[in-house]
This record gives sequence, C-alpha cells and structure tokens, in this order.
Amino acid sequence: MEIQKWTDMGIEFLSTYGIKVLGAIAIWIIGSWVIKKIMKAVSKIMDKRDYDLSLKKFLLNLIGWILKILLVITILGNLGVETTSFAALLAAAGLAIGMALQGSLGNFAGGVLLMIFKPIKIGDLIEAQGEVGVVKEIEIFTTKLTGLSNREIIIPNGSLSNGNIINYSTEGTRRVDLTFGVGYDSDIKKTKEVLMQVLTANPKVLKDPAPTVNVSELADSSINFAVRPWCKAEHYWDVYFETTENVKEALDAAGIEIPYPHQVEIHKES
Repeated sequence: MEIQKWTDMGIEFLSTYGIKVLGAIAIWIIGSWVIKKIMKAVSKIMDKRDYDLSLKKFLLNLIGWILKILLVITILGNLGVETTSFAALLAAAGLAIGMALQGSLGNFAGGVLLMIFKPIKIGDLIEAQGEVGVVKEIEIFTTKLTGLSNREIIIPNGSLSNGNIINYSTEGTRRVDLTFGVGYDSDIKKTKEVLMQVLTANPKVLKDPAPTVNVSELADSSINFAVRPWCKAEHYWDVYFETTENVKEALDAAGIEIPYPHQVEIHKES
C-alpha cells in the first residue's frame, strides 16, 4: 500500500509538472537559438549602418543580457510562477542588490558614459588608472586593455570614466621626448647637426611636425640637448629606442663625448 501511495504521488507529480518541465526545457533551447539569431541579425544591421566597433560590442552585450533575462522570466511563467509577483520580487531583489552592488551600478553607468562621450574606442592606445595599453573591448562593467607586454588589463568602467584618460591615438601622432648630454668641450652647433641628422635619417620620424633639437640645460657635467622627434602613435617605441641607439653611434663617430663618471687611480709612492 505504501509503495502504491508513492507511485500514485509520483504519477500525479509527473502529470502535473512533467509537461511544464519539458515545456520549460523546450523554451530554453528554442529561446537560446532565437536569441543567437537575433544577436546575429542585430550585428549585421550595425555593420551595415557602420556602427563604431566599441559601441557595437557594448550594445550587443547589453541586448544579450536583456534577452536572457526575458527568457528566464518566460520559463518561470511557464512553470506556474506568477510573473506579476515575480516582477515585484525581482524589483525588490533588484533594489537590495543595487544597494549592495553600488560599485557595479557605477561601473555600468561608467560604461554608458564611455559610449556617449566616446573618449576612447577599440584600438586606441591609452593611459589610465596607472596602466598603459591598447583598448581591446569595452564591456558593460569593465574595459579590457592589452598591455605593452601583452598583458590583459581589466579596468572598472566607473574608475575609467571618472579618472584621467590620456589617449595617444586621438591625434594619430606622438612626440618622443629625449634628452642627451655631451661634454662641455663639445661644439654646440656641430652636436645639433649630428643629432638632427640622426632624426632626419629615420624614416619613421615625421617631417611635419618637424623634429627639433635645442640646448635644454647647462648641467653640472654636461650640456643637455632636448631632442624632440614626432612619429605615428604606433611607431613611438621604435623611434624611442632607435634614436637612443643611433645617437650614441653618431656621437661616437663624430668624436663628441658623452660624459660619464671616471675613476681616477691614485698611486702612492712607497
């Protein structure tokens, strides 16, 4: 009798909820497939309308989350959960979660601000929050950078939108600031000519704006020259390192001394 009782209860449960559970599984599978199709369609529309890549990824991320939430609500409704009471519960939970996750909401708001004012976009070389890297992706809550040493850097959008951002890619060009010191016995005019020849011989150094070489300081043991070549943003480090190496070789070839500490040996007579 006891076995029969449990069997009857199992049959009743399956007859009552089995179809609903199967329906929920079917809705999830079909809904996920529909969401993928919708996302692809929206992506194609954005491509045709030439949406900015940063804005496109941000909107697709946001739309994807909204559609998934709607799918979950639909499945719960199919299982018999009243969507009106669920909506009220969701609103109350949202308020509680919002109070607990103020930082996350701030990051979401920061992401929206980044999309509206567009201080950065994917592919830009930026410096922010003490990090330097190329913008890889702007998501709902965070922005991903690829660091100069190929590290992945993740910065919260709230901090990014409220802090200082240096965008090296906006203007397309950068100035490389270098300083070289030579001995006081060196001829200033000749030294300037040698330094300028190094800059003009480098094809990555731009002719406009023109590079400059000027005496910047009469230091304790050297005459310092401010060397300022301009280049495309992506050539910055190439120009920096190539100029440093080529200047040393050119000054040596011209017989111009670069000061360095000398050790003087004192021999005592016995």
